[in-house]
Parts: sequence; C-alpha cells; structure tokens
Amino acid sequence: MNKRILASFAAVSIAVGSVLACGGATQLTPTQGPSPSSLPGTPTSTLAVVHPDREDSLPAGAVKMSPETDEHPPQVLSGEYEQPVPLPGLVNTAGAEDSPFITPDGMTLYFFFTPDVSVPVEKQILDGVTGIYVSKKVDGGWSKPEQIVLQDSGKLAGDGCEFVQGDVMLFCSAREGYTGMHWFTAEYVNGEWRNWENTDFEPGYEVGELHITADGTELYFGSERPGGAGGLDIWVSTKFDGEWQEPVNVAAVNTPDGEGWPAISPDGDELWSYRNFGIWRSRKANGEWQEPELIISPLAGEPSLDAAGNLYFVHHFFQGDVMIEADIYVAYRK
Repeated sequence: MNKRILASFAAVSIAVGSVLACGGATQLTPTQGPSPSSLPGTPTSTLAVVHPDREDSLPAGAVKMSPETDEHPPQVLSGEYEQPVPLPGLVNTAGAEDSPFITPDGMTLYFFFTPDVSVPVEKQILDGVTGIYVSKKVDGGWSKPEQIVLQDSGKLAGDGCEFVQGDVMLFCSAREGYTGMHWFTAEYVNGEWRNWENTDFEPGYEVGELHITADGTELYFGSERPGGAGGLDIWVSTKFDGEWQEPVNVAAVNTPDGEGWPAISPDGDELWSYRNFGIWRSRKANGEWQEPELIISPLAGEPSLDAAGNLYFVHHFFQGDVMIEADIYVAYRK
C-alpha cells in the first residue's frame, strides 16, 4: 500500500481501536490477488440499507460550489473532449464526492463520499454516511446514490478505493480485527454485495489504488515502493499461474513529480493517471506505453473511463488554500 494512503488509513485504524475500547458500536465508512476476470455483467442493483441521508449529514453552512463560483475550474487541453461539466443528476452535493469508478457500459457509477472535508479521517468513520456509494444512469441523469455497506452490523470499517469488475469489487479498508489498511473483495449475489473477505497482495508490492485490465492479466497501481522515479509511481504486475508477479515500474509514464491513481481504458490502449493536479494519458504503441500528455487541469484527479471514452474524474474546489468540497465531473468524448 502506498505510504500516503496508508498514513490516512492508519489514522482510521487507530480510531477503530479507540472507539472499540470505549464500547462504541457505530456503523461507518492490503496479498494474494483476486481473479475478477471472465465474470458476468455489471450488477443492476445494490444492497439497500437505511442510513442517514447524505444531504442531512452535511454540516451547517456547507457551501455548494459550481462552475460559476469555482476559482480554479478544470479545463480540457485536448481537442478530443468537450469541456468538463459536473455530473448531471443527484450525485454531487456540498460534501465531498470522490474516487469515481464508472463501469464500461457507462451506466453505473461507484464513488466515495464524506459530508465534511474538514473532519479528520479518523472521525469520518463515525458519521454513518462516509463510505462507498453507487448511482445508476437514468434518462441521461444519475439516480439518488445508495450506500454500499461492506461490514457486519455493529462493526466498524473505513472503506474506499473501490474497483469493480463484473460481480467482484475490490476495496481497501481499515476495519475491526485488522491493523492498518488491507485489501478486500466482495461478491455481488442476488442484488447484494456480500461475502467480503481479506485478499491482500504480497506486502512487499505495496499496492495502492489500482486498476486491473479487462482480461484480468495486468494489475496497475500507484506506490512509493523503492526503485521508481521518485515518490509515487505507476507499477504493473502480471498474473502468471494465478499469482501476481513482481511489479515492474512503468518507466514511460513516471517522473520525479509523482504519478498515481491509474486507470486503463476498457480497450487496454490507454493508461490514464494523476500528476501535478492534472490528468494525463499515455497511449500504447507496438506494445509499449508512450510519453503521456496532459488532458485536464487543474485540480482534476482519479480518472475513470467508459467504453465510449467519456472521462469521469474528481474535481476539488478550493478557495485560497482551503478545500471547500469535491464533485464528480465528466468530460464527454467528441
């Protein structure tokens, strides 16, 4: 797990232990790899659990930002895309919608939500609403999201980093019974996400936020493991005989500035990543990744693409040096 993510989730792990020591039982919001290839299609519904409403959980005085009030709006720097816009529908609030993951058919969006960006991560797990959500595309807009609960009732967990392929979800979690952050999988069965279990990767790989290719053979992830260009780099591990092999640095896309949050296009020909507050794309030529180009900047990150090439990402709103909130944006392919 890369050190930046680990530091945040270590705080969550400490908080879990502290709450348990105090007798708390509030419901909240990584190695041997999973094998999510060759699975059925995208789930069409999720487990419905009664939790506090996202809107009701927003702090008093929360400010809903918009493109008109944005001091640093994201701009497309490529003629292939329309200018980015906030996701239409009911996903975005005055809280923080983050870490989008779009399914290849473009009909299901998973994301992370927390109502107040000023609240420390170790306290977010106690609010009952922070965690992973799902929304469906309906008549061109996005439906009211539902929270996905991936923990037994009455037990604490801080879940995020979601990646979905077929009927399998990978997610990272700091939870009761574990020290630090770990990777888990869950299965979509009869309209519910269930059967979550620990599926950590080899600890020495230090796997951060990840993306597995559509054929299930390559695992791309961000990590500060030794041997890279410096800081956070993109790495790739290949599956052989059912096991993820020693990761290789994707040198073509890495710089001393730090790269992370990789996403592979559904056709496998594009590698998208985050660097210097922007989203970059590398194309594959003759089986090799090429030098990346900046596509969207500033304050754009965590890219995710559907099969039509539409680009979903998170945009953080700042006023001066203070982050106000975060929304999911989309740049449609022309």
